[in-house]
Amino acid sequence: METSSIDSLILKLHDVNAVKFGEYKLKTGMMTPIYIDLRVLVSHPALMNQVSSLIYQRVLEEKLQFDTVCGVPYTALPLATIICSRNELPMLIRRKEAKDYGTRRMVEGSFREGDTCLIIEDTVTSGTSILETAEVLYKEGLKVTDSIVLMDREQGGVDMLASQGIKLHPIISMFKLINVLLAAERIDAQTAQSVRKFILDNNTFSPQDKNGNGVPASKKPCKEQDTRLSYADRAALPNVHPLASKLLQTMEEKQSNLCVSADVTSSEELLQLADSLGPKICMLKTHVDILKDYTAAFSQKLQALSEKHNFLIFEDRKFADIGNTVKHQYEGGVYQISSWSHIVNAHAVPGPGVVKGLSAVGKPLGRGCLLIAQMSSQGSLATGAYTQAVLKMAEEQSDFVIGFICGSKISKRPEFIHMSPGVQMQAGGDGLGQQYNTPDEVLCNKGSDVIIVGRGILEAPDRLEAAESYRKAGWEAYTKRLGQVGQ
Repeated sequence: METSSIDSLILKLHDVNAVKFGEYKLKTGMMTPIYIDLRVLVSHPALMNQVSSLIYQRVLEEKLQFDTVCGVPYTALPLATIICSRNELPMLIRRKEAKDYGTRRMVEGSFREGDTCLIIEDTVTSGTSILETAEVLYKEGLKVTDSIVLMDREQGGVDMLASQGIKLHPIISMFKLINVLLAAERIDAQTAQSVRKFILDNNTFSPQDKNGNGVPASKKPCKEQDTRLSYADRAALPNVHPLASKLLQTMEEKQSNLCVSADVTSSEELLQLADSLGPKICMLKTHVDILKDYTAAFSQKLQALSEKHNFLIFEDRKFADIGNTVKHQYEGGVYQISSWSHIVNAHAVPGPGVVKGLSAVGKPLGRGCLLIAQMSSQGSLATGAYTQAVLKMAEEQSDFVIGFICGSKISKRPEFIHMSPGVQMQAGGDGLGQQYNTPDEVLCNKGSDVIIVGRGILEAPDRLEAAESYRKAGWEAYTKRLGQVGQ
């Protein structure tokens, strides 16, 4: 589905007052700074047709299998009618209340027991309206596997319905709506931020109770959000570290979540890599201590290339000593890492002191730290309870820790960035214990944010061409992840 058609629709919905800002009470009883009133669509036939076309386009894109269509009464009923009439699809009507005469049926139309019904809805907050309709259909012997909604408020509906076996396919997400209206100067930054905060603070669904059942959550804090936010959304969050925000903005602007691991031993080769691959990457990862000819002039040239091509420098130093020692290792010595590297990383083995020591040097300089939560080498001990201890350490020192080196997403806090090493186009290993995953696996299935690629690019016949193929694969996997929830 083309972004331009979605953007155009959002602006038209705002034009006809289907999107309102202020203080409104939802069906759930919640007060909200944004209200979506799609009932006005019936008075705008051209807009009704556009919405109906986009919904049916989504049906085709997802290759949904169903026998009949049912619109949730009342707003989605005319949408379902147009879709079914135009495309000659069988439709059912769910009654809000049974008649006290005639057949007294709750579902009108022709169907057979075992038929699958696709549910159409206008807006979803918690997902209860779709579930209510599904339950009426279930009683008639029908099955429901999918539902399409025009507007997902991103407050738990997708998760709640998934827990009940229904996959929700949104056309527009609330964050997408806000971004488009902000870009078009229909709303100001303060309004956009208040809506984002409301959505993040008011998730209506907590994935599981102790018995594994979906349960309502009265107030789901920001830290429990998942991969539905775009990089740009996350960059604008109130609690995000400034450096993490810069990285996320860079990723969005360059359409790149690629970090190249520049494991070369020559300063000149490293600078050539940084200059040629700079436009393709969001970050360059170095091992400065393997350079045979390091000089202070080299670090200055690398900083200049970082500014020229808009990428961050990540010295993969893996600090792992007591606080006082790492403080000196970070600030002084031959390399003076803190003077030129935006990001460093550390093992959590020494305990919180390792972060405190690094923070004493890096925090005043606006630097950030990644904690190693998992490693891509076979037999790594960084698993289970260790990974959980790393997560706790990060949460306690989030004024300096900006994320993790990991194989898969370990925190639901959108402020934290997850970076995964061991990425190649083909999964497998290298015979020395390194395990490889594909960009799609890392971003879509494991929920990470940044792919770290070394040999897949360095050993390629054409490094620039290889970098572009990884950048493209990484970005496509990320947009696919967002597309699964309607962005």
